[in-house]
Amino acid sequence: MSYQFKIQPGTNLDAIIPLVYELNEGRIPESDLRERFDEMAHQNYECAVILYDDEYIGVTGLWYCTRHYIGKSVELDHVYIKPSHRNKGLGKQFMEWIQNYVSEKGYQSMELNTYVQNYPSHKFYYNEGFEILGYHFLKKL
Repeated sequence: MSYQFKIQPGTNLDAIIPLVYELNEGRIPESDLRERFDEMAHQNYECAVILYDDEYIGVTGLWYCTRHYIGKSVELDHVYIKPSHRNKGLGKQFMEWIQNYVSEKGYQSMELNTYVQNYPSHKFYYNEGFEILGYHFLKKL
């Protein structure tokens, strides 16, 4: 049994819907997630996954852009690893794999948002070399 990191084809994003549903603790209906991912597949988006013997156990979105303050950047979105696979160094391996992957594509930085109450993730990202740059604000219309 081994872990595999790969880019999920945009034509098969339905496979990651259950993971993103778990991440959001069921607050977003699967039908809404499916509709949104169908739209995201046609934007500047890729999805990286972790497989464990053909089972999807981890996911993150990769949004590509150029930012005035950092250059070519990838924003990690909806980073999630199933609880039963955490605390085994897998997150560190996933971040390293992503960093190598996006560096080979010519990207100079990685950024992400994490919920303010998710203290374990803050410690993890600090240990991975991320720094807090600012606050993320949201206004629903």
